Amino acid sequence: MNSTILTPVPLEGGFSTASQPVLQPHPGIRPLPATERARSRHIAIAALSAFVAFVLFTLVAFHGYVAWMLAYPYVAPLTSNPMEAKNLPYHDVQFSSASGKTTVDGWFIPAENASPKTVVFSHGYGANREETWVPMYELAELVHRLNYNVLMFDYGYASSVHKTPATGGREESQQLLAAVDYAKSQGAKEVIVWGFSMGAGTALQTALLTDEIDAMILDSTFLADADTLYYNVQQIINLPRYPSVSLINSMFPLWTGTSLDQIPADLIKHKAYSMPIYMIHGTADSKAPYETAEMISGAQQNPLSREWIVENGHHELLFRDHPKEYIQRAALFLSQVEAKENGSLQS
Repeated sequence: MNSTILTPVPLEGGFSTASQPVLQPHPGIRPLPATERARSRHIAIAALSAFVAFVLFTLVAFHGYVAWMLAYPYVAPLTSNPMEAKNLPYHDVQFSSASGKTTVDGWFIPAENASPKTVVFSHGYGANREETWVPMYELAELVHRLNYNVLMFDYGYASSVHKTPATGGREESQQLLAAVDYAKSQGAKEVIVWGFSMGAGTALQTALLTDEIDAMILDSTFLADADTLYYNVQQIINLPRYPSVSLINSMFPLWTGTSLDQIPADLIKHKAYSMPIYMIHGTADSKAPYETAEMISGAQQNPLSREWIVENGHHELLFRDHPKEYIQRAALFLSQVEAKENGSLQS
C-alpha cells in the first residue's frame, strides 16, 4: 500500500496578515508620555493665570491711580490777592479746622464800615480761593460794596502750605466750620456761605453740623457720591459703572483715610434745612447733574429758599455768562436774608 505524506506549506507573513494590516507610526511623530502631557497643561494654565493676574493688577492699579488723582488734584498757585486784584484791604488769617486735624489759610477783607455781616466763600474742587473762572474777586468786590466782610480761604487740597488730600467734603466740612467760627469771632452776627461746585456740596455737609450759618448761595452744587463720581469719570474715559465705581471707592481710603460712602449724600438731597438756600445751576453742567440741585431745592421749606436753573448754563460759569442777572438775583436774596435777620433781632 502506497502512502503519500503531505507537508503543510506556511503562508508568507502568517495567517492573519491579509485580513489584519498592522499600522505603523509616522516616522517623524513620537507619542507624548503622560507626564509630558500633564506638564504641558500645567505650563498653559500657569501662563493663563499669569495673564489674568496681570490684567487684574493693571485694572486695580489704574483705578488706584484715578483715586489718587481725585485725592490730590492739581491746583494752580495763588497769582494775586484782594489788594492787587480789586484794591481791597485785607489781612492774612490762619486757623485750625474744627476737627483739629488740618490748618486753614485765607484772607479776611473787612467791610469799609464796621459790619456784623460776613460772606464766607467756599471754593470748588481743583481750584483755590481765587477761583479765577468764576471769577471770585468780582464777587468779593460785589459783597464788599454791599458792606459785608469777606472771608476767602483755601481747602486743604488747594493749600500750598498745609497740603492735605481731598476727602469729598468730610474734612473740608470741618475746615468750613472753622471758617464760620472765625467769622463769628470777628463779630459777625450774620454769616452767609457762598459755595461753588464741591464747595457748595461741602457747605451742605457743614450745615448739618451747625446752626451758625444764616443762609447759603450754592452755585453748581457737586456732591461727591457714587453717581456724581461716575458722571465725572465718564467725561474723561468711557468706563463701565461696574466695577469702576466700586474699585475707585475702595481705593479712595488708601489716599485719604475716608470713604465716599461716608459722605451723607442721600441725607443732603432730602434735607429740609432751617436756613434759606439759593440753588443756582445750569442745565448744561457736565460735572454735576442739575437734577440734583432741583431735588435739593424741592426739599426746602424756608420761604426765602429758591432756585435758578439756567438754560444751557455750564458748571461754575453762570456768573461769567449772566453777570447782571446773577448779581441782581444774588443781591436781592442777600437783602431779603438781611431783612429777615434784622426782623428777628428786633423781635
